[in-house]
Amino acid sequence: MLTPLDIQNKEFEKGFRGYKEPEVDSFLDEIITDYEKTYNENKELKEKVAMLNDQIKHYNDIEETLQNTLVVAQRTAEDVNINSKNKADQIIKEAEIEARKIIENAHDEVVKIQRKYEEIKKDIIVFKTRFRTLLKSQLDTFDEYYDELRAEGDFNDILNTEEVIVGGENDEES
Repeated sequence: MLTPLDIQNKEFEKGFRGYKEPEVDSFLDEIITDYEKTYNENKELKEKVAMLNDQIKHYNDIEETLQNTLVVAQRTAEDVNINSKNKADQIIKEAEIEARKIIENAHDEVVKIQRKYEEIKKDIIVFKTRFRTLLKSQLDTFDEYYDELRAEGDFNDILNTEEVIVGGENDEES
């Protein structure tokens, strides 16, 4: 591309019937001025285009970074959701297992209590039977003793008093 300096330094050969030199110089001066203005404008525009291209590249880089960041954020959010769902599922499973254990333990405890109740019930029945047998044995012994005292006849007054007491107690129990 021609520069304004190239135009200014251009020399034309003189011919026999050539153009008037002052007119050509004047016209060349006009061309130099206009061309220099156009050349400078072109240079400024190229610089602006380069600067705008740099800005576009910068904004494209920012856009790409934002897109990458958005993708990473989405992946992270998905990972967090998956992890929290897995954690919730795990907590639920552990709670269910713990609930089953508690129920099993409670059931075992109920069975133990029922067994203990049955044992105590049997023990009460055995105790009641033994106690009844003991009381009956003691009553039989007392009856034999009183029968012997009656046979001897010396203690009739004592026996009558005791029969009233024993008889009164028997009447109250009935």
